[in-house]
Amino acid sequence: MTGKAASEAPVSGPQETAPEPAKVPATEPPGDTAASGEQQHPEPGASAAPEAPATPAATKPAPPSEDVPSAPLQLTVEDVSPNSVTVSWEPPEKLGRLGIQGYVLEFCREGASEWVPVNARPLMVTQQTVRNLPLGDKFLLRVTAVSSAGAGPPAVLNKPVHIQEIIEHPKIRVPRHLRQTYIRHVGEAINLQIPFQGKPKPQASWTHNGSALDSQRVNVRSGDQDSILFIRSAQRSDSGRYELTVRLEGLEAKAAIDILVIEKPGPPSSIKVLDVWGCNANLEWTPPQDTGNTELLGYTVQKADKKSGQWFTVLERYHPTSCTISDLIMGNSYSFRVFSENLCGLSDSATTTKELAHIQKADGAAKPQGLVERDFSEAPSFTQPLADHTSTPGYSTQLFCSVRASPKPKIIWMKNKMNIQGDPKYRALSDQGICTLEIRRPSPFDSGVYTCKAINVLGEASVDCRLEVKASATH
Repeated sequence: MTGKAASEAPVSGPQETAPEPAKVPATEPPGDTAASGEQQHPEPGASAAPEAPATPAATKPAPPSEDVPSAPLQLTVEDVSPNSVTVSWEPPEKLGRLGIQGYVLEFCREGASEWVPVNARPLMVTQQTVRNLPLGDKFLLRVTAVSSAGAGPPAVLNKPVHIQEIIEHPKIRVPRHLRQTYIRHVGEAINLQIPFQGKPKPQASWTHNGSALDSQRVNVRSGDQDSILFIRSAQRSDSGRYELTVRLEGLEAKAAIDILVIEKPGPPSSIKVLDVWGCNANLEWTPPQDTGNTELLGYTVQKADKKSGQWFTVLERYHPTSCTISDLIMGNSYSFRVFSENLCGLSDSATTTKELAHIQKADGAAKPQGLVERDFSEAPSFTQPLADHTSTPGYSTQLFCSVRASPKPKIIWMKNKMNIQGDPKYRALSDQGICTLEIRRPSPFDSGVYTCKAINVLGEASVDCRLEVKASATH
C-alpha cells in the first residue's frame, strides 16, 4: 500500500554491523517484522541472499538514473521516548520508471561513520519506530526509497536525535495572587516564588520588559521545583512585566507577572478661591505633577476658619478639580487646602489657598417700605459637569457633578439612557447641590454613558460622561 503506514522496529543499538556497500544489509535488528504480507526476516547475525534491491551504502550513492527514485520528502521526528524514536516521511517526488518497492531506514550514532539498517528489506511504510536505543545517546537517521533498479539518494535528518528521559513536560503554576497586577510600595521587598514542573530538571530564566534582569538589584534562585525572584527594596523603575521561561530540551513554558511599584502622590499643583457668595465659596485646583505611579483615588478638601485655625474635612475622595463649599459661618474668614490620594494614601503635604474667603455678615438694617423681595427661583443648571472616567474592575467608583436650582430639584441617574434608580449596584447621593453616584465593584459590563438629570417645576437639565472599566489581564 502507498498510504501513510507505520512500522515498529526494535534494535539493539548502533553496534550492529553495517551492510557492505551496494548490498542489502546482512544484519537485521532483533524482532524486526515486515508489513502485512512480507516474509519473516532472518535472525540477527544471519546472512541472507537479497531478493530486494540494494539499500544505500555508507558511502555516497551513485547519481540516480531515470529508473531510480528521488529522495523521500519531509523526513520528520514524530516522537522521542527514553528508548525509542518515531520518524515519518512523504513519498519521493520522482518514483522512477519502475516504481518503488519500499523504503529502508538507517541510523548512525553521532560521531560514528557506519549506518545500521533498521529494516534489511524495503517496507512500504512511511512511518517507523526504532526501539531499544541506549539512553543518553544521539543518533542520525536517514531513509531511502528503493526500486528494482536500485536505491535512490537518502533523506537525512538535519540534526541528531537525543534519546533521553523526559517524564514530565515543563509547566509553570502561577499563584492566584500573581495572576493580576502585583502592587508594592516603594521601599518594600518583592519576593516572588513561582512553582514549576518538569523532569529532568528544567532550566529557568527571567526577563524584565523583554530584557535581561539587572543583577545589581534583582536576585534569582532557581531550584528543582520553583524559581524565586527577590528585590530587597523596590523602586518605581522595578515596575513592569516580568516573564519566567522554563526550558527542557526544546520544550518550554512561559508565565508573565505584572508588577507595579507605587508611592504617595504629590499635592495638587495650585489652588485658588474663584468666588464667594452668601455662605458659599467656590474652589478650583490643578492635578499633581506626580501621581505616585498609579491613578488617583480622588482629593480630600479641608477648611479652617481664621479664629480657631483648626482643619476640618469637607470632602473625601472627591474626583473633580473644583468644588463648592457651603454652610460657612457669616463673619468668619476661611482658608482651604487639598490633599491628593492614591492607593498609598494621602499626599504628605497639601496645597493651601493664599487668600482668605471672607463670609460677609447679612445687612441687619430695616427694609424700606415697598421694597420687593428678590425671587431666587431658577431652573436647574449644572455648575460642575460629569467628567469621563476610567476605572479598575473590583474597585468602587464614584461619579460627581454639582447642580444649582431652586426649588430643590429631583435627581435622576441613567445608564445608556436607562433609569437605574433602585438598582442595588448603584447608590445615589445628593447633598448641598453635590450629586454623587457610587458604582459598587464595577466590571467591564458597567462601562457606558452615564447621565445625571435634574428636574424642578421651572425646567430640567442633564449632563453626561463616559465610564470605561478596563478588563484585567490574566495569565
